[in-house]
Amino acid sequence: MPFCKPNSQSALAAHFGIFSACLIWGLMAPLAKDAMISGIDSVSMVFFRVLGGAALFWLSSLFLPREPVPLRDRLLFIPAAVFGLVCNQCCFIVGLSITSPINASIVTTSLPIFAMLFAFFILKEPLTAKKCGGVALGCLGAVTLIVTSASAADARVGRVQGDLLVLAAQCSYALFLSLFNHLVRKYSVVTVNKWMFLWGTLLIWPFTGQHVVALEWRSVAWQTWSETAYVVLFGTYLGYILLIRAQRVLRPTVVSVYNYVQPMVSVMVSALMGLSVFKASQALAVLLVFCGVWLVITSKSRAELEREKLLKQEPARSHPAI
Repeated sequence: MPFCKPNSQSALAAHFGIFSACLIWGLMAPLAKDAMISGIDSVSMVFFRVLGGAALFWLSSLFLPREPVPLRDRLLFIPAAVFGLVCNQCCFIVGLSITSPINASIVTTSLPIFAMLFAFFILKEPLTAKKCGGVALGCLGAVTLIVTSASAADARVGRVQGDLLVLAAQCSYALFLSLFNHLVRKYSVVTVNKWMFLWGTLLIWPFTGQHVVALEWRSVAWQTWSETAYVVLFGTYLGYILLIRAQRVLRPTVVSVYNYVQPMVSVMVSALMGLSVFKASQALAVLLVFCGVWLVITSKSRAELEREKLLKQEPARSHPAI
């Protein structure tokens, strides 16, 4: 997905969009956690999010120019939905139901690290000392967070099982980005998501349908339904549209830096709602993960390294020895 050369207005709109998206996701963690404490189990939350996303994206496609998708690509969206949606959403939502919103939001910032590792193994992107240092710091931060959760007597600090599930969600999505990047770039954001969410709904229904049917709908409070609606409408639909629009204008490194907004919002809101407790060890984990992610996203890609190599060779070609 090539990004265009931005003017001042489009760049400002893109910055505002990605900031709003990260603000939405930072608020989503404590609200989804509260909804799962107050009557909607994690499995039902996954189903509502995937089904709601499918309905919203297909509805949006009715008001946009029709984009033809060959049968081969429609079928290719099935494994894409497995890694980018089903495994990602199931691991994240179930993990969030077990651990604290603060821990979950901290772990989500590790996505660029997993993306870098899969880019090395799958896309043959080079591993530099800077990238390796970033991975080491990020892993140290994750280990610090997990050890803190494992030794905590208060569940509001977090649970190691939930941290690992949220970590698996980031791993799954990073694998999706590496394997299906060409498919995502080929179509518009609405087309990509309407097919992924459709297949995702069909894939999870056999495993989630009984939970949804058995849900005591009348006993669920209005506030809980409103929190669930926020997760579907804002956290799933609007947030992703804002992200993709920003990616078309801003450089990936700029977009990645805005990930830091999420845990900051989650820390404040979760503490105010009494859902989490923020400790010094978690602050250390935040610092380590952030530093690791910063090193990874500011490292040079294979294309950039090859471009620099060509530029160094250019003077020698233009001034041959006599």
